[in-house]
Amino acid sequence: VASVVQPVQRLIGYTRVPLAPGEARRVHVEVPADLASFTGRDGRRIVEPGALELRFAASSTEPRLTATVALTGPERQVDHTRRLHAVFTREAGEDV
Repeated sequence: VASVVQPVQRLIGYTRVPLAPGEARRVHVEVPADLASFTGRDGRRIVEPGALELRFAASSTEPRLTATVALTGPERQVDHTRRLHAVFTREAGEDV
């Protein structure tokens, strides 16, 4: 349970993957824990340990895949070195 109320969902990254009808493509995504940061009660930007649900979707109402990951370790303050961009790569290693 987070120390402050969090939004039900938020967009943390997106990419367009062009596909022909019936085509499939594997895409890898790296989601830095900093993207789960929020402003705590004391005004500091923090990441708390806990479960994080990631949804991969065509839109906010059309999830195609859901994965739950665990953020582990102690609460961490996020500073100016934070990473705030998800990185998408195609299976062949090409950035999307």
